[in-house]
Amino acid sequence: MGATMTHDFKSMTTLLAKQKAAHLRDGEASAETRVGRIDRCIGLLIDNRSAIEEALNNDFGSRSREATAFTDVAGSIGPLKFARDHLRKWMKTERRGTTPAILGLFGAKAEVRYQPKGVVGVISPWNFPINLTFTPLAGILAAGNRTMIKPSEFTPATSALMATMFGGAFSDEEIAVVTGGPDVGQAFAGLAFDHMIFTGATGVARHVMRAAAENLTPLTLELGGKSPVIIGRSADMATAAARIMNGKTLNAGQICLAPDYVLTPADTLEGFVDHAQASVRKMFPTIKDNPDYTSIVAQRHYDRLTGYVDDARAKGARVIEMKPEGEDLAQQEHRKIAPTLILDPTDDMKVMQEEIFGPILPVMTYRSITDAVSYINQHDRPLGLYYFGDDAAERETVVNGTTSGGVTVNDVIFHVVQENLPFGGVGPSGMGSYHGHDGFKEFSHRKAVFTQMKKDIGPLLQIRPPYGAGIRKYLDGEMKR
Repeated sequence: MGATMTHDFKSMTTLLAKQKAAHLRDGEASAETRVGRIDRCIGLLIDNRSAIEEALNNDFGSRSREATAFTDVAGSIGPLKFARDHLRKWMKTERRGTTPAILGLFGAKAEVRYQPKGVVGVISPWNFPINLTFTPLAGILAAGNRTMIKPSEFTPATSALMATMFGGAFSDEEIAVVTGGPDVGQAFAGLAFDHMIFTGATGVARHVMRAAAENLTPLTLELGGKSPVIIGRSADMATAAARIMNGKTLNAGQICLAPDYVLTPADTLEGFVDHAQASVRKMFPTIKDNPDYTSIVAQRHYDRLTGYVDDARAKGARVIEMKPEGEDLAQQEHRKIAPTLILDPTDDMKVMQEEIFGPILPVMTYRSITDAVSYINQHDRPLGLYYFGDDAAERETVVNGTTSGGVTVNDVIFHVVQENLPFGGVGPSGMGSYHGHDGFKEFSHRKAVFTQMKKDIGPLLQIRPPYGAGIRKYLDGEMKR
């Protein structure tokens, strides 16, 4: 069935050519074909739930099975079902008005047809390797495309499992998985896809974009950045702290949309700390041997994160590690880091200069909401932004006064699961967007089709030489303000 081995550039080029030839041979996929492909994907997730949980647990060292089922399995089935149930409507030709409108009165037509782009390349990351492969597939398959997938080498067990799963359910003319290290990934990015989606770090995205530029391959980049949280004075602090810490500890903070730092009024800092500690104690009575608490995926990331804490402490920050008394996380089988608050950080600390991607949360204070907005606007535009509070005017100041990929009000991360909203970044946090109907459009070619009226009538004749009074009258009318 599907291609599942490690490939070199030549074999990947051959595989891409095979998919492109199949696309031309079979023509545009029918709604039934698209639904069938999506249903096969849903079946793969349901049938392989236990294997997916086991593979991700092995790759991370320790990863919550329930969190995997929630985020990677069920979190992928939902978008696939949504696309399956709506794609027939999305596929319909969209009628548009003609310009000038009089042409339409005489039989001219303007319309947009949504055409499959062809073959879409998917480069998926290690943090949610199943979800961030299957969720893009919802839009890719709904739009009638074929696809080649390059999963992350940092989750080898999960990548191998995906290769086996897809290989057993799809021909390599439909979906093919290519595994391998950074050299394979770089070669993959240089293939002449009809579209490519990359999810990962901004630094790697620059290399992907350079490689794609050789073929002028259109890109969707889902990146990250430092997604801020603003807590307003009107916020319920207990609820805000609990929701923020839930978002920060899910997958041990290894989420592109994880709250990266908090801005709270100066006189509410200690209240936030107290409520954050209480919420963590409730969620995780223990950490070291708790299967609900996820490990850091690799030693280099563990070292990076502990380095942030050491650097902040050395530069004068107050550090609060939220772990049960008596637990020594220095002596452990896996790479677990306790939820950690860094209070009153400064911009010279590494933790405030780079995306954290772990369970460390800097907490800053502000005097006025305009100060908080100004601080955010002095930095790169983030993937997400979060505001807590019931003050409508203040909320609008934050939402309208900042630019981010998306916003969740009175929670964190949740805008990503709204299938009726586009998901994507802006500037350094990404380009393009997908999910739901927006995903269908992202992976479709919107073809403009204009059908002219059958007969040559006066207006059409007037715009041809020899020019006379008719066109001069028309131009005089157009030149008015």
